[in-house]
Amino acid sequence: MKSRPALLLAASFFAFWSCAENPADTTADAEVGEAQEQVSTPAPGESAITYVLSDASTIEFLGSKAVGSHGGGFREFSGQFTVDDGQLVGDQNSFVIDMKSTWSDNDNLTKHLKNDDFFSVPDFPTSTFVLTGIEEKSPGQYSVTGNLELRGVTKSVTFPAEVEVSDSQVTMKSKFDINRFDWNIKYAGMQDNLIRPEVVITLDLIAEPKA
Repeated sequence: MKSRPALLLAASFFAFWSCAENPADTTADAEVGEAQEQVSTPAPGESAITYVLSDASTIEFLGSKAVGSHGGGFREFSGQFTVDDGQLVGDQNSFVIDMKSTWSDNDNLTKHLKNDDFFSVPDFPTSTFVLTGIEEKSPGQYSVTGNLELRGVTKSVTFPAEVEVSDSQVTMKSKFDINRFDWNIKYAGMQDNLIRPEVVITLDLIAEPKA
């Protein structure tokens, strides 16, 4: 029979290991680099369709530290993109997030996220994502690239996404992680409970043809 101290040690080790799990370990790492110069695309032709994000779309995030995690997202955002024969066309392929609409699962945390330690919303009230390319890797599986501007810093981001196209809508689902340090969001948290730099982003976007 194992001794009580040994059992307590094993339990403590298991608890520590469980707390140390990082949600970003199970998601794809986004490729992040310097912002890409906008490449001119053809003007939309007669067969081009412009899609607009619907109110059913969601953008959420998950941050973590050693003792747990917190979820949140953005309640207000808009965007559109134009496709002609499977290719992005025109110069209006972008999404805008109202950073004042940031929410989380804790009211005090929400206030903290909006201050200068994180998003600095008074100074940077919006965040934008400008699409620069979508590449089909296999049926329904795409690589999406765009310039993400957050807290005044713009970086190119590439992430995998599942895309479905029908006559009535385009849907995009994706789950990936970014390093917040790349956007100069470096608040560390408590010395004995540091906030991890990786943040998991979950997209569930539904776009419908513009009326």
